[in-house]
Amino acid sequence: MGSPKKNQNKGFFAAMTSGFSMFGTAMQRSVNGLLGYEGMEVINPDGGKDDAEEEANRGRWKQEDRDSYWKMMHKYIGSDVTSMVTLPVLIFEPMTMLQKMAELMEYSYLLDRADECEDPYMRLVYATSWAISVYYAYQRTWKPFNPILGETYEMVNHGGITFISEQVCHHPPMSAGHAENEHFTYGVTSKLKTKFLGNSLDIYPVGRTRVTLKRDGVVLDLVPPPTKVNNLIFGRTWVDSPGEMVMSNLTTGDKVVLYFQPCGWFGAGRYEVDGYVYNAAEEPKILMTGKWNESMSYQPCDMEGEPLPGTEVKEVWRVAAVPENDKFQYTHFAHKINSFETAPKKLLASDSRLRPDRYALEKGDLLKAGAEKSSLEERQRAEKRHREEKGHQFTPKWFDLTEEITPTPWGDLEIYQYNGKYTEHRAALDGSSTSADADDVRLTEFNPWQYDNLSAE
Repeated sequence: MGSPKKNQNKGFFAAMTSGFSMFGTAMQRSVNGLLGYEGMEVINPDGGKDDAEEEANRGRWKQEDRDSYWKMMHKYIGSDVTSMVTLPVLIFEPMTMLQKMAELMEYSYLLDRADECEDPYMRLVYATSWAISVYYAYQRTWKPFNPILGETYEMVNHGGITFISEQVCHHPPMSAGHAENEHFTYGVTSKLKTKFLGNSLDIYPVGRTRVTLKRDGVVLDLVPPPTKVNNLIFGRTWVDSPGEMVMSNLTTGDKVVLYFQPCGWFGAGRYEVDGYVYNAAEEPKILMTGKWNESMSYQPCDMEGEPLPGTEVKEVWRVAAVPENDKFQYTHFAHKINSFETAPKKLLASDSRLRPDRYALEKGDLLKAGAEKSSLEERQRAEKRHREEKGHQFTPKWFDLTEEITPTPWGDLEIYQYNGKYTEHRAALDGSSTSADADDVRLTEFNPWQYDNLSAE
């Protein structure tokens, strides 16, 4: 692996010769010239050497759709388009951002192992592999639905976990989530920030992710790399996450620094991740290497970052088998997230599974999905006007806004904290003995799918 410094350069920058760079620039200009849109990058992430014009015209868009969408979107170049643009439903997947947050729980057994582990450095190997595992799902190129204010998502029946997420703010869009089992608690406040660049979109994960391992009370903090969605309109859409992931043990000062290598021309370096587990004195202890769409491995190392004699590379995580030819590139776990298999009894009426636009898209009815999406968006605007007329502010039910503001590499973040009320709510429901009780509770819940239910709270 080499020394940490050498490995840092090797892992972070694509090893491209000046000759290939010149060739790549020439190809890009050639494609843009053929299309008539200068400054737009169109490449094949799979390393093919197809005709440039043919590659540029691939993707889910029909020619007339591309031209129309480009005319609408070009004025937003350089802007944050997280919630300011109404997008066609044909680019969506039947899942919301609140559900997508729950996908991080697929390999939660890695956090269980981290909690059970006595070695502080191996603990970070397990926890960081858990953080990387979700990137296989994140490479999907379909856009999830933006949650409606007050929308929720609940998940049970997976690894002993209880998961709840809620859309806590609409402008800017912010979500909060909480998960817990016997080994760990997980909390996140998420406020995605985007930058539209014409044929690509930069996504900055403005947020705070914390995991507390229950056995020793260790607190872990995660800072993920940014993500780039390439070839949004022209060419084959694909996702990359070049940059640095840092997981810090706030209790001991140990940390992991991993480098997600950017994809070069013809797929060079795509998916590759490498880095080290460091102690509090910033001395390398364990090297980690792998591909975020496949597996992660580790090996103890010396002070120079070289593998220790007599040790071997061991695999710590490998992606599970996935369905073949799935329309939305879903994993088996993603299908479970959308199903009622992972739903608790007496589901909240505000749950993402019950969104009419999401459900219509899942059933393949794009016309109904588009109409329902427009209706929900108009309903949300009407409710906002209603609150403003009454002088009311929306108050999340399961999370409280704190006075804490934490810095991130992409801007400051207001922190929402789980208030424990959902735990009490579920305990009360689980203790109820009649279906009438369940119906009474359901009717008192905020329901964002009922258009005649304008709530001030």
